[in-house]
Amino acid sequence: QVQLVESGGGLVQPGESLTLACAASRSTFSIYVMGWYRQALGKRRELVARITPGGSTNYADSAKGRFIIFRDNAKNTVYLQMNSLKPEDTAVYYCSADRGLVYWGQGTQVTVSS
Repeated sequence: QVQLVESGGGLVQPGESLTLACAASRSTFSIYVMGWYRQALGKRRELVARITPGGSTNYADSAKGRFIIFRDNAKNTVYLQMNSLKPEDTAVYYCSADRGLVYWGQGTQVTVSS
């Protein structure tokens, strides 16, 4: 069982930056593929970015060049740095931990609006 707690969401203006954090409860955090997903109102949950235990990353096309996912295994935490935010980035952002079985956090709201 892995418990995930996201933080860092909020209301920002277009063009601003925000960094989300996801703290995991397990000390074996380093062996999990960690991901950030988002779900906008009325839409399906979609992958934003993932990072493997070895540090390899992949991003949704909408996130490439603007978002950065990174992890600190010593702190059992994965981050999502979001730059140049757009109104279409508005969504609930969820953290995931995947090792065959997928665990989810409760989500954190990000709203981009002027």
